[in-house]
This record gives sequence, structure tokens and C-alpha cells, in this order.
Amino acid sequence: MTAPRRPFMDPRDLWTEALAGVLARPMRSVLTTLGTVLGIATLVITIGVASTAGNQIVGRFSALTATSVTVVAPSQPGDDGLVDWSGTDAVERLAGVESVAALADSDTTANVQVRANNVIAPGGALGQSLAVVAASDDLPKAVRGAMAAGRFFDTGNIARHDQVAVLGDQAARLLGIRAVQDAPAIFFEGQSYTVIGILGGIQREQRLSTAVILPPTTAADRVGLEHPTRVLVNTRLGAAQQVARQAPVALAPGSPNTLTVLAPPDLSKARKGVEGDVNSLFLVLGLVSLVVGAIGIANVTLVTVMERVAEIGLRRALGASRRQVSAQFLLESATIGLLGGVIGAATGVVVVVCVAAAKHWTPVLDYRLALGAPLAGALVGLLAGLYPSLRAARMEPVDALRAPS
Repeated sequence: MTAPRRPFMDPRDLWTEALAGVLARPMRSVLTTLGTVLGIATLVITIGVASTAGNQIVGRFSALTATSVTVVAPSQPGDDGLVDWSGTDAVERLAGVESVAALADSDTTANVQVRANNVIAPGGALGQSLAVVAASDDLPKAVRGAMAAGRFFDTGNIARHDQVAVLGDQAARLLGIRAVQDAPAIFFEGQSYTVIGILGGIQREQRLSTAVILPPTTAADRVGLEHPTRVLVNTRLGAAQQVARQAPVALAPGSPNTLTVLAPPDLSKARKGVEGDVNSLFLVLGLVSLVVGAIGIANVTLVTVMERVAEIGLRRALGASRRQVSAQFLLESATIGLLGGVIGAATGVVVVVCVAAAKHWTPVLDYRLALGAPLAGALVGLLAGLYPSLRAARMEPVDALRAPS
């Protein structure tokens, strides 16, 4: 004789019973759902803000660093030099180049005693230790600076070998020179130079702010700086890698491999790196919040099972199977998790958009995250309700009915 089959429970009836169980204690359900809301919202906010901030950081990084290329030419005393001052013209013709300038410096001119007058008082300071460099006439644009006073030397000054100089703004401050209308002079190594301008706002090669900048011809005649040691190139966004490959050939066609090129990393890799670092830093917070929410659902579901022992015993006595009892409590916990996921995802999206708007950023949101968050909440609720549902299913009808109500 075969055992009678358990009656099949319609899924709609199962859903009705689970929903009734959730709504029977609305305040408890709301507080339980809050844990999942916080967990899901934290995850969405973390990933959304990380992606938005990563995009913004890369955008700011691109404004200067990602468009800057530097070509370094090794220089030995007495050699003919690998790069000529006129080589910048060939680089300027490359596609994607916005500005280019050449610089020359050396160890012997890195610390030169410079004075603002030629009178040395007894016991007075011998001057300021400043770097002396040579540069082409388009240096201000290449270093993204601006003339704070006077003007930069031009091709006429270069052609005439004029003994003129331009000071970085910090160097001018150290020497006590604030204006150039009266043609102030500076002195070093027994030579005098007329200061015709002060260069400020330097964004590239900021050490030039404490330097004395001479025309190339004057520097070659007076301090031995004959050949460029560095070429500064500013490119359009996205052209840096291409210019970095072509610039050595344009500067030294016969020996491009002897030049060292300093180019920015690929922007896509930088963006992924920034997003990855920020995500890994803050994602733990979201996971911890989600685990706390899961524990809250498990505790409340377990308490609910203990409070409804008599109901479980009655259902089992009326023919409900262990599977049906387990499914009811699993569905209740999954429903709480699903509601928490929906509310948490919506809250997270709103917070990300508000943060981006407050910072004047462009919000970056992955639609898969927003759509997957409710499912993640339901899965958390399902896992959290697994143990309480199994405990409810293992109750014997007789023992459950005997339990105190």
C-alpha cells in the first residue's frame, strides 16, 4: 500500500501566505528590510561614486599630465649634441602637437650665485643660488605659464646674442625684483644681464620658477649651454602616445634610439586603475553592510518561526509538507530582501546623481548594477532565510501543537 501523496500547493497560494506573513508585522518587516536597504544602497553608491570620481580624476589628469611629452637628450661636455635648437620646428609640424620648446641645463649651471646688484657690501650676502638655463623663445606656452611682468625674449634677442634674461617668479622674489620697467640687471660669473621679464604661473617644469632663463645664443656664449638637453611637447588629448613615438625621429633622424621619451600612460589604463583602486577601497563597506542586513533578516525570520510554532504544527497536521513549510519562510525572507534591494538600488542611484550634481561631475552609472541590485537583495534574503526555514520544516506536528503559544 502506497502512502498518500501530499496535496500540491498552488504557487499563488504560497505567495499569498508569504506576503501575509510579511505584512502581519509591518514595523518589524520595515526594520528588517532597512538592513538590506543600507547594504544595497552602500554598494550602489560605492561603485557609482567610484566610477564617477575615477572618470573625473582621469579628466583632470588629462588636462596636463596626459598631454605632456618630454624628450631627454643625453649631453656630454664638448660633444656636438644630439638635438639642435632648430629641431623643435620639426616636432611642431607633427600631428597633434600644440606647442614645443627646448631647454638646456647642466650640472655646472644648476647652482650659480646670482646677485641683483654689483656692489658687495662687507658682511653682506653673496647672492642667491639659482639655476641658469637656456630656452627657446616659445618656452612660456610650452610650460603653460604667463608673463607676470615684461616680456619673454624673442628671435631678435636670440639673433643679436643680447645679454638679457628672464626670471622665474620665485627667483625674482628672492632677488627682490618686482618690476622690469627700469631695466634691472642681475650679475653672475662676472657678467651682467638685463632682466626683461618675469615668468609666472608655470605648470610644467616648475623648477624654472627659481631659475634664470637665457636666450640660447647668449647661454652658449657666456655659460657654455650650447645644445638642448630636454624638449617639452604639449599635445592634444589622445595624441601623446603617437607624438612620443614620432618626436625622437623628428629631433634626431640618425639616432632616435639614443633619446629618452617620457610619455604619459594610456588614459584607459589610468581610468581602470583609478576605478579599481577606489572600488577595492570602499567595496568592503558595502559588503559589510550587506552581511549585517543578511544577519538581521536571518534573526527576524528565526524569531518569526519560533513565534509561529503553533501555526506550523497546524499546517503540518492539515497536510502541508516539509517542503511547503520551508518554501513559505524562504519566500518571506526573499521578499524582504527583494524589497530592500529595490529601495536600496533606487536610494543609491539618487545619491550618486546628487553627489555628481553637487560636484559638477558627470554621473557614471552601470545599468547592470541598478538592475541586478534587487536580485542581489532577494538572494541575500533567500540565503538568510535558509536556516530558519529548515528549522521550521523539521518541526513535527505533534511537538509543534504541544508547544506553548
